[in-house]
Amino acid sequence: MKLKRSHGMALVLMGVFILTRWPGLMPPNFSAAYGLIFCAGVYFRGELAWWIPLATMAVADGLLGFYYWHESHIPLQWYQLTNYPVYLVLLGLGRWFRPRDSWGKLVGGGVLGAILFYFLTNTAAWFFNPFGNPEYSKTLEGWWRALTLGTAGHPSTWEFLLNTLLSGGLFTGLFVGAMKAVDVTESAAEKATANVPAREAQEEGVGEPEAPESTA
Repeated sequence: MKLKRSHGMALVLMGVFILTRWPGLMPPNFSAAYGLIFCAGVYFRGELAWWIPLATMAVADGLLGFYYWHESHIPLQWYQLTNYPVYLVLLGLGRWFRPRDSWGKLVGGGVLGAILFYFLTNTAAWFFNPFGNPEYSKTLEGWWRALTLGTAGHPSTWEFLLNTLLSGGLFTGLFVGAMKAVDVTESAAEKATANVPAREAQEEGVGEPEAPESTA
């Protein structure tokens, strides 16, 4: 399968995303994941739209799991797998958009994806409650606390929401800007290549009418 230059740029940005997952590099919930998963749905089509971002996330999570196990002997937690259905939701959202859509519209889609990620993952944290937090009672009040205040001894989830929105908008904007710049360059190169035969034909005089012979 031949990849376009824009696909190559997308793969590079996926690699950069893995680097942003390094522990302590970003504030809590300030992640490139929301924007890049959304944009993968926008710019990739067919099988690429699904296995490339999900494989990237699996590699990143595997590296993080190895790091935490090596540093603190903390194994991978099963509840992290609940993120993957949400990634599928973001990919599906991205497929409602098109690469030709405006920068603002695509950034808005990325922010919407970040909101969905926050809402769904915090709801999953409340429902499964893997750490047995007493605040996460199976009531409407417990669910609302999971979306707003979180658990005692930790920053409120409202602060996480702010970082989620900022990073969703920022990384979607950077991703879309890079892709549109590559598309412009690629289109210009294709146009120049298409004009070469016509220019060469013109220089060689192909298709020019012959001058009439003199009757004098």
